[in-house]
Amino acid sequence: MGFAYSTIPVVIFVAANTFLPLPLTLFVALGTGLALMVFRLIRGERFGTAVGSLAGVAVTAGVVAWTGSAKDFFVVGIWMAFAGFLATFCSVVARRPVTGVVWNLLHGGEHAWRADRTVLRAHDIATLSAATVFGARFVVMQWLYLQDSTGWLAAAKIIMGVPLTALAAVVVIWAFRRSTKRFA
Repeated sequence: MGFAYSTIPVVIFVAANTFLPLPLTLFVALGTGLALMVFRLIRGERFGTAVGSLAGVAVTAGVVAWTGSAKDFFVVGIWMAFAGFLATFCSVVARRPVTGVVWNLLHGGEHAWRADRTVLRAHDIATLSAATVFGARFVVMQWLYLQDSTGWLAAAKIIMGVPLTALAAVVVIWAFRRSTKRFA
């Protein structure tokens, strides 16, 4: 469902922008975000989670209203991908891959996982796979942004969303299992 919650506002925004003036497109996008929030609350989801979908649409709509450019609907996500890339890549360079840190915290923070070369290498690979996803999103979407291609930005957001995240998640799960086997 998270994929749908993040995709619907993007599709609605791009579709509305094709036929409507930008101010009206923003109202349609905000209305979609509000409708999704209400739907999520009715389904019994936590308030903070439900409001998150509206907040994301509101922030991106605010950026578009401020700049007057529809392509800026994607600018927050583009720069968040860059920040994700920096965080994950730098954690590997610092020899503290994020996935290993998270795994260790989930297991009580007591394991000397960094001293085990096999486990450290597994988390290097897992964290670099996440860095690759973030980096690919940034490069592709920034290029499309510079090309003023709002429709293709929407397509890239959808295509590079769940499929690439799922692929990286498989590698992270592999690293978690490998770590658990070594320290169980």
